[in-house]
Amino acid sequence: MTTYGMVIDLNRCVGCQACVAACKVQWGAPEAESRDWVVPIGPVRDSQGLVSTFYVGLCMHCDRPACVEACPSKATFKREDGVVVVDTELCIGCGVCISACPYGARYFHEQRKKVDKCDLCSSRLARGEQPACVETCITSCRHFGDLEDPKSDASLHLPGSRRLESGDARLGPNVRYLAGDRQWRLIHDRFAPPAPELSTPAWLLSRVARPLILLAIGATFLGQAVAFFTQLRRGEHPIEE
Repeated sequence: MTTYGMVIDLNRCVGCQACVAACKVQWGAPEAESRDWVVPIGPVRDSQGLVSTFYVGLCMHCDRPACVEACPSKATFKREDGVVVVDTELCIGCGVCISACPYGARYFHEQRKKVDKCDLCSSRLARGEQPACVETCITSCRHFGDLEDPKSDASLHLPGSRRLESGDARLGPNVRYLAGDRQWRLIHDRFAPPAPELSTPAWLLSRVARPLILLAIGATFLGQAVAFFTQLRRGEHPIEE
């Protein structure tokens, strides 16, 4: 089984934003949005003096994604290779998954009227290429590959890596980090996600809107069928439009 993931060595990151620029060029994210980001933290003073780092973020492609459960149209799903994707044909742009993601890794694309997010450059993976952010990184701090393959670049850097996950979340993020204890405290204290919990509007959409959507689709087909057979009973020929 394949589980794609990434290990990011924050000891090597210089905050150049080349990965962010490459991603925006590759996927055409709006100016104010991005599929990934690099956030400088610090310098701040701790018991040992000044400390600073960068938070390099993207979709975590979790083992148990909160976004998948929240999506009322089943547009968001997790593939067999571990990549969490959005089917734009099924996405209704409701934004429930955006609220459900504790990492803030999704945004609403105003021009396309769809939700967008990192999919680990799936089209590049299909061609045997690396994600754009990995290929562009000037310090080679991003290590990508199959986490189940002990010979992959990501697996080789797994020892000592950490998951950005609160103790009770159990999301199972497959993007992990290498960082010193001081740097990790900065990131964890600021960006560790809460346990995923759908808000009331999100719960209503996921539990109520989903069956309503399916009911509406079924009603539409039922109405067409009734009209068709009514015409046949009257001896009329249904007209194809």
